[in-house]
Amino acid sequence: MLRALLLTVAALWFLFEEFGWHPLAAWVGRFASWPPWARMEERIAAQPPRRALFVFLVPAVLLLPVKLLALELLHGGRPYSGLAVILAAKLVGTAIGGRLFLLMRPQLMQIRRFARLLAWWRLTRRAVRHAIEATRSWRALQGWRERLRALFR
Repeated sequence: MLRALLLTVAALWFLFEEFGWHPLAAWVGRFASWPPWARMEERIAAQPPRRALFVFLVPAVLLLPVKLLALELLHGGRPYSGLAVILAAKLVGTAIGGRLFLLMRPQLMQIRRFARLLAWWRLTRRAVRHAIEATRSWRALQGWRERLRALFR
């Protein structure tokens, strides 16, 4: 039962990451046509590896108080407000984190521990994804999706 719960949470997480990371990072990238924003991105992209890692981690640290506020709202009996704050923080964090990663990937990959951690994350994500896809629920959802596609054709 715990495995099913964890796989469900992981499936939701991966769904958001898979379909959110690139579009949200691209959306933030649209601001690059504004000269002050473009200059800021140029400066960010030119950071040395250690400073790039620091810049990459800043949004996560800055969003921590927002996430704590969300937990306080949930604890205080305001589940919809808490959930809205968590989702907003996740959207903002994913958008900014995705853009920063795209801007500073070469520098970040020069840091061995970061490169190893990223490789581990990708392998773990792949293993969890295979575990999700092996469940009856996933196969049933895929069957429904295919029937809906056929219906709309």
